[in-house]
Amino acid sequence: MSQVAEANASGALPGRLWMYSNYHCNLACSYCLTESAPQAAKRELPAELMFSLARDARELGFTSLGITGGEPFLLPHLPDTIERLAEVMPVIVLTNGTLFTKERLRRVQRFAGKPVALQISLDSPDAIVNDTMRGPHNFHKVIEAIPALVEGGVQVRIATTVEEMDDADMVRLCALHRELGVPDEDHVVRPIVRRGRAVDSAMGVEAQVADLPPELTISADGAFWSPFGPTVHSGALDTDLLVSRTTSPLQKPAGILLGLVQGRPASEDSKLGIK
Repeated sequence: MSQVAEANASGALPGRLWMYSNYHCNLACSYCLTESAPQAAKRELPAELMFSLARDARELGFTSLGITGGEPFLLPHLPDTIERLAEVMPVIVLTNGTLFTKERLRRVQRFAGKPVALQISLDSPDAIVNDTMRGPHNFHKVIEAIPALVEGGVQVRIATTVEEMDDADMVRLCALHRELGVPDEDHVVRPIVRRGRAVDSAMGVEAQVADLPPELTISADGAFWSPFGPTVHSGALDTDLLVSRTTSPLQKPAGILLGLVQGRPASEDSKLGIK
């Protein structure tokens, strides 16, 4: 067993490999880490590279895959790609949930019964508040998509990203996600991280390396410490959390990441609960 595999088995590495499938998006959320938007450069990971990385990850003891963007479902091949990746190991896909036309719903219903989860963003129980952050009509598209996915047998998680939310609104949001068919254990609440667009509006928390779990993340630009690493501000890639420009074979960036983790002082623990 390699050192990376031992680290994944022991929990020294969290065991999930993240891949940025692309950077462009149909939305332009106010706190987006990557300044994604319709006009953003696509910076796609080719599907065959994603398969190769997934196979490498399995050999290195990783136990799951995460796909994020941008909006991954802008890629026409994505449903087929996810289905193939799920044959290697479980997959979670982060999506804004606004692109689920009847045709796309039909295609993703093939995920039913497979180790695939779609994590959809929903930031408030109020349409106006949610859409102020995420864009016009976002709320209604999401609350229409989620029950349709659930009814089709697709596992759905909801991610709420906020600076703050009072107890009454959180109670209402939880009641909403239960009504939509998403149980409490599949609802994630996390803070806005001050990277990307959030820097310009002084939103969110300042996150240090110690606050971010070392989840190896691959993008078209290289390998990073965390999915919060390959962020973009003022059109330029942030490289403070860059591990390596080399991404394949995966052994190289995974080994570098493990060396960085092992070199951290023992007292450095995550304080913000970012996930």
